[in-house]
Amino acid sequence: MTVVVPVRYETSPTVRLLDVVAKAVLVVLLLMAVLDPVGSNLQDKAAEARAIGYPLLAFTVPVIWWLFWKDRASFPWVPDLMVTITCFTDILGNRMDLYDRISWFDNWMHFQNTGLLAAAFVLLTLHHAATRARVIERALAVGATGAIAWEIAEYFAFISGHSERQFAYVDTLSDLGWGVAGSFVAALVIHGLWRRGQLRETAPQLRPIAEVG
Repeated sequence: MTVVVPVRYETSPTVRLLDVVAKAVLVVLLLMAVLDPVGSNLQDKAAEARAIGYPLLAFTVPVIWWLFWKDRASFPWVPDLMVTITCFTDILGNRMDLYDRISWFDNWMHFQNTGLLAAAFVLLTLHHAATRARVIERALAVGATGAIAWEIAEYFAFISGHSERQFAYVDTLSDLGWGVAGSFVAALVIHGLWRRGQLRETAPQLRPIAEVG
């Protein structure tokens, strides 16, 4: 008889520390943004919505793991860190005024963060033996959907009533393009690392099959 045997994988202490620190700093930055949106460069940029949405996103993986996976799998630190980085880098970038000071920063954020979310989803839902085509398909499905959802939320949160809404169409097309590109690159990177034997012990569903009887 074939059964599934639970296993616990070790994760680098550095990854675990980065994840915890990123979450803690994210909460602090969000609190500062709500109390002082001008100083955080989030005036009229949905500081309150970010303060609600980002913690929900950053703690989604821990909550799901606690409710459904903790008794049968180790905590997926790497995917969780990827998700946390997407929230952390956006709020930090605004705090440091990088969106206005660096012309290409917004494009990079859409490329990087959409790619990270797609990569995290792939790691959490696909086996490392998945084909390149399947990994790309999953990454693009998540990345494109996420990019569209972000643009819709961004429009209603602060663009629709902003003086720059006349440029929103071009900016939205650019953001979507960079997001899809980030998802595609993330798929290739994850699949390439899997082929090299890396990142194979990061997802909860990766449990060994044992023969007993």
